[in-house]
Amino acid sequence: MPKRTGPDRLADWDHKYLWHPFTQMQEWEQEAPLIIERGKGSYLIDAEGDRYLDGTSSIWVNLHGHRHPTLDRAIKNQLGRIAHSTFLGLSNPPAIQLARELIRIAPKGLRRVFYSDNGSTAVEVALKMAVQYWQQRHPDVGPKTSFLHLKQAYHGDTIGAVSVGNIELFHGRFKPLLFPTVEADPPYCYRCPLKLTYPDCGTACVDPLEQLLKRHHRDLAGLIIEPLVQAAAGMITSPPGYLKRVRELCTKYHVLLIADEVATGFGRTGKMFACQHEGVTPDLMCISKGLTGGYMPLAATLTTEDIYKAFLGRYEDFKTFFHGHSYTGNPLGCAVALANLEVFRKEQTLTKLRPKIAALTRLLRPLARLDHVGEIRQRGFMVGIELVRDCATKAAYPLAARMGHRVAMEARGRGLLLRPIGNVLVLMPPLSVTLNELQRMVSIIRQSIVSTHDSL
Repeated sequence: MPKRTGPDRLADWDHKYLWHPFTQMQEWEQEAPLIIERGKGSYLIDAEGDRYLDGTSSIWVNLHGHRHPTLDRAIKNQLGRIAHSTFLGLSNPPAIQLARELIRIAPKGLRRVFYSDNGSTAVEVALKMAVQYWQQRHPDVGPKTSFLHLKQAYHGDTIGAVSVGNIELFHGRFKPLLFPTVEADPPYCYRCPLKLTYPDCGTACVDPLEQLLKRHHRDLAGLIIEPLVQAAAGMITSPPGYLKRVRELCTKYHVLLIADEVATGFGRTGKMFACQHEGVTPDLMCISKGLTGGYMPLAATLTTEDIYKAFLGRYEDFKTFFHGHSYTGNPLGCAVALANLEVFRKEQTLTKLRPKIAALTRLLRPLARLDHVGEIRQRGFMVGIELVRDCATKAAYPLAARMGHRVAMEARGRGLLLRPIGNVLVLMPPLSVTLNELQRMVSIIRQSIVSTHDSL
């Protein structure tokens, strides 16, 4: 057995060799890094042996807790056969079986599965499929090489995904690399761009979207949306009926609906997929994150038989979808994804989730009365707590105040790991969390908000 490297040396090596994502490394190098060594259930355990509740499911991927025996066993069993073989010109049992299971649980009408590596690549696949579909199936309806998306959208960090995103802080400097798109205001009820109030507004936020579709539909290959929740925008939840209306408009104006369920899929909103809340079937659906229960990088783009058939033809027609990844259909990832779906069935995860969602709603309610909590947005186990400088005016904290970060650091000291988005605290616990653990998470958040503001 190799000698265990101590925490201090690991910290030194981290500072010397690593570059972390979404991290200002100048600040990072001045702090002792929190090095996670182990996990069990809802807890992460660092190299010093300290335990922390995993309040973000390790950035929205873990579903059934860390070290779930069924998922551990699936990885080990597959390793006894093969870790990887190419999907170009070959296939493998886990990938075949997983595709069948995904179609079984997906919104009705989705019939084909194209594998990739992560959420960004699943989105890239969908964008390219949409453009090529119109060229090969209906070349007479317009050029259809652009996309409509919501402002403040985040669909990943590869160039195509960034092009249909709209978070200026992340994407602004890369604009010269991006293709042009059409943008619409999001259904952000707390800060409504139309200055209206739900439900009296009658979801008027859909009307500008229709005007854009009416004006640009000949140019639009698709409309991409995170159904029900714009996650990285700050857990912005859409009003009931909004998604269904978007589906109807896409059908009316002959624009493909692309549902980015990377964050919202696999039970996060209370159903297996967010689209199922409003009986919506998208033309393309992107999934990742929870697909393997938080164990392996794997993604997929699901689509209809109509789109699939647009790519069929003789070899010399070159209708083939010329896109792929070295680890497409990776057997290890597919095996643990199959085990993930098995856990959903055997442990009745979605059924057991309902009372937890109701309990979380009750636990969060008192937080809304805190002086600097502007709004609490919740859809299932996806929660955003927007901190504001003034509740009456909804005035935001200045960026330099870093209130979300300060509250998250206070929570870390109390045993809860959070990753805020600006001034929005994000809580997304594993679906397997217990009621006692939920209660402790919310209690720590409350204490951390109060303590941080008392120290100002």
